[in-house]
Amino acid sequence: MRRSSSETKTLILAAARERFAADGYERGTIRAIAADAGIDPSMVMRYYGTKDNLFAAAAEFDLELPDLAGIPTAEIGGALAAHFIERWERDEALLILLRAGVTNEAVAERMRTIFAAQLAPVIGKVIDDPAQAPVRAGLAATQVLGMALCRYVLGFPPLQQMSHDDVVGWIGPTLQRYLVG
Repeated sequence: MRRSSSETKTLILAAARERFAADGYERGTIRAIAADAGIDPSMVMRYYGTKDNLFAAAAEFDLELPDLAGIPTAEIGGALAAHFIERWERDEALLILLRAGVTNEAVAERMRTIFAAQLAPVIGKVIDDPAQAPVRAGLAATQVLGMALCRYVLGFPPLQQMSHDDVVGWIGPTLQRYLVG
């Protein structure tokens, strides 16, 4: 069956996301990804050039942050906590980054870039001193990434068993303090 280049790239990215999620960056190979996609490894290289380029494309991630300026100040921490829990559970792309980021510096840099580029500007709009946005974003990231690591990657039973509302109830107040406290 002949596919368009767009269809082939989509197929490769889907296979790469699954392989990187299952095996991590280090063990996810071009050959395995190509086999998962049912194509020759040379096609992966044709479209992406390197494993790093393929990973960057597979790990492209939009945090889809809400406009915090439209949320009452006293509810910002809970709203952001709820958003992140929903976002983690809906899309495994960020989990791919999290798993790989703990062992690979290039992936860790990708995570830093995503959070700095997307979270800090949103926070900057709701605080008195926008210059503090990078620090506040970093502190907020410690909470959401730590929860995600323990709940979804390491699988700590108490955290896995918590309801969505319980997670928000526990980390929301900390996010509130980091964001606007």
